[in-house]
Amino acid sequence: MLSNAFPPGAPRVLTLANQKGGVGKTTTAINLGTALAAIGETVLIVDLDPQGNASTGLGIDQKARKLSTYDVLTGDAKLAETILETAVPRLDLAPSTMDLLGVELEIASHKDRAFRLRDAIASLHADEGATRYTYVLVDCPPSLNLLTINAMAAANAIVVPLQCEFFALEGLSQLLRTVEQVRQTLNPTLSIHGVVLTMFDPRNNLSSQVVADVREFLGDKVYETMIPRNVRVSEAPSYGKPALLYDLKCTGSQAYLRLASEVIQRERALRAAA
Repeated sequence: MLSNAFPPGAPRVLTLANQKGGVGKTTTAINLGTALAAIGETVLIVDLDPQGNASTGLGIDQKARKLSTYDVLTGDAKLAETILETAVPRLDLAPSTMDLLGVELEIASHKDRAFRLRDAIASLHADEGATRYTYVLVDCPPSLNLLTINAMAAANAIVVPLQCEFFALEGLSQLLRTVEQVRQTLNPTLSIHGVVLTMFDPRNNLSSQVVADVREFLGDKVYETMIPRNVRVSEAPSYGKPALLYDLKCTGSQAYLRLASEVIQRERALRAAA
């Protein structure tokens, strides 16, 4: 029997979070979403970062963002009204704008301030005319603010991108504490789906040491797939394309395809255990 984490027909909501910037959250959101779509899933990326890098990286011009996740969180628009198609089949986007910088002040006094995104996704699922997404990926800002709390309150599970560098584990414990607080107070079914190691450079001994430390600390919560440091993946956003469209054969694109497969495998295991 399925638990509340797997209601029939509802999308699985995975939030990509890490309060540290530059760890590959947005790159992972874009390319994991593209890879999931490529293997047959129907995916919505929700851009909750005021910088809007996920929107830009998917080729969505500022002028096209008539409505955004800001309007969703303030209650001025339904999530379905903000959604735009991307160049990737089966991959849609709810874009962000800089207006999100002020949303915390605007909704801070509302009792449901932490549940705005959760309710918006639930309304989308309940709308008979809306696209039936199998996955919703939420790209968070690099901070543990009300936007990230909304994303965690709406999520089934958290995907944590972690850069293979010296300070990788610094701050991870704080993120894990925040996840635990959200689980206890806002979202009792929230879990860590997995930690994805990004920007791995096999020529760098430090990278390998970080990988060993993270795997020792978190065990099987760390995905087997590691995302290598790859020039083609770095170039792709400037062309408004996911790496998988920009250069499917590059090592980074192939790694994201493997990650998507691993995510699906974990989902099957979770369903079997539910």
